[in-house]
Amino acid sequence: MIRIACVGISVMDRLYFVGALPTEGGKYVAQRYTEAGGGPAATAAVAAAKLGAQVDFIGRVGDDDTGTRLLAELAFFGVDTRYTRRCKGANSSQSAIMVDSRGERIIVNYPSSDLRPDAEWLEEIDFSQWDVVLADVRWHQGAMQAFTLARQAGVMTVLDGDVTPQSITGLVALSDHAVFSEPGLARLTGQKRAEAGLKAAQLLTKGQVYVTRGEKGCDWLEQGALHHQPGFSVAVVDTTGAGDVFHGALAFALAAGDSPAEAVRFASGVAALKCTRPGGRAGIPDGDQIRSFLSLCV
Repeated sequence: MIRIACVGISVMDRLYFVGALPTEGGKYVAQRYTEAGGGPAATAAVAAAKLGAQVDFIGRVGDDDTGTRLLAELAFFGVDTRYTRRCKGANSSQSAIMVDSRGERIIVNYPSSDLRPDAEWLEEIDFSQWDVVLADVRWHQGAMQAFTLARQAGVMTVLDGDVTPQSITGLVALSDHAVFSEPGLARLTGQKRAEAGLKAAQLLTKGQVYVTRGEKGCDWLEQGALHHQPGFSVAVVDTTGAGDVFHGALAFALAAGDSPAEAVRFASGVAALKCTRPGGRAGIPDGDQIRSFLSLCV
């Protein structure tokens, strides 16, 4: 069985479904409301678990009711939280998300300041037990510590390179596969064009570099040449968590021995199917569902 550790944040998403996203101040009425666990690494962990991996989530939550619910949901999806730290007297992180009729959304995230950023305690964990370690950039010290320990153990590292206040140059250098969002790549390199950004990012690492571009698909460099995987055409309901799901599926496929092209196609299909249902996790397909979907896509 493929063994994956996902290091980063877990967040409670509070989703409000509206006809159109607000463009000015005022009062608005949601057509539907739901709550679900979110966070890049935590949602990637759920994706990998649903695909059949043995997954550990390593992060921090508060000892509040929200933290209890976050851990319970991860456990429900088969994710082990034995290495997740509950911070005494702390509130957990959460987000307010507005989703329109096309599946586009506005996210307002509250990263709880109660959760201590130190990560020295990760040294107590044996990172050699996993085939791949995935980390988001939202818990910077945790990602740096995890990647350092994973590299020392000879374990593959996959970075979710999104936007964050800190410089992620050090994380990119420690990545075997650095997978950026378009804003994350632009912030890192100062380049607006995907190819130029990827070539600038490639100078920072000996690993593979990729950029996800939503419905436009994914670009990556291989031996200096630009490659592209188009996005799959699906009936979009909600794009929340699509990038996180992509990262979890990519880590799963790479750990299974797929080539970058095979892994990107697989992850793109998993992320596309997720978007056909509301919430960041409810629509994540299992292995049989994604194989059936990809078999129909030429």
